[in-house]
Amino acid sequence: MSSGNIPLPQVTFSTFVMSLASSALVHLGEVPEPESGRTAENLALAKHTIDILSMLEEKTTGGLDAEEARLLSGLLYELRMKYVLHTK
Repeated sequence: MSSGNIPLPQVTFSTFVMSLASSALVHLGEVPEPESGRTAENLALAKHTIDILSMLEEKTTGGLDAEEARLLSGLLYELRMKYVLHTK
């Protein structure tokens, strides 16, 4: 599957969560925006994306395999720590 010339990854829970985490990193100004290549901080959007991931963790408790649960938990921990550093 592809969009134009860009191959798209298989849709799985892990790729979905990684996509949201990547968006949060962009909003935190940790990585450049894919379209412009510029970094910009938008803490409100970063918090919103982290909150979405947190809601997913809560709603999927008991429904994920061990690897998916570990990935989500680890990403949330890292994103929350980065968010705290950016809000100081």
